Amino acid sequence: MGRIEVVVGRIGKPHGLRGEVTVDVRTDEPERRFVAGATLAAEPPRGSASGLTSLEIVSLRWHQTTLLVRFAEIGDRTAAEGARGTLLLAHLDADETPEDPDEFYDHQLVGLGVVDLEGRAIGTVTGVVHGAQDLLEVEATDGRPTLVPFVAALVPEVDVPGGRVVVADRPGLVAPFEDD
Repeated sequence: MGRIEVVVGRIGKPHGLRGEVTVDVRTDEPERRFVAGATLAAEPPRGSASGLTSLEIVSLRWHQTTLLVRFAEIGDRTAAEGARGTLLLAHLDADETPEDPDEFYDHQLVGLGVVDLEGRAIGTVTGVVHGAQDLLEVEATDGRPTLVPFVAALVPEVDVPGGRVVVADRPGLVAPFEDD
C-alpha cells in the first residue's frame, strides 16, 4: 500500500527567544510522533509567507501539559512567530494502525458502512471531525449528512476489517424520524 499524511499537531505561540514553540498535539500517540531527530511535514496556514515544507525536531520537552519543541528550521522568536499556525503532519504507511486497539486513524474509518444495532445499513462514514468531541460524519442511506458523536454509548463497535461501524441510532440521529 501507499503512504498517507496525518495531522499530529499545530504550532502555537513562541516560547522564549531561541525558536522554541508550543505545539497543540493532535495525536493520541505523541511519544511515537514527536521524537528528537524526526522530520514532520509542515503545512503553513493560508496566506503565510513561511515557505516551510518540513521541520526536523531538535529537542522537545513537556512543560506541565504543553509540548515545547525546537525545530532546526526555526532559530529565533521571529521565525517562531512566522511559523505559528503551521500544521505538522506525519507520514504513515496506509496499513499502519495505532498501538491501542480501541483507537483508529481517520483514514481507517472513512468509507466504512454504518449499521444499526440490528445490522441494518443506515449510511457510510464520510469523515471525522475533531474538536472538544470527536464526531463521525455520516451520509445516511437517504443522502442526508449527519454528525454522530464518536462515543462508546452511540458507537459501541468499530470493525475495520469487517468494513462497518455499529451506531446505536436514536430517532433522527441518522435514520429519519418514523411516523407513528
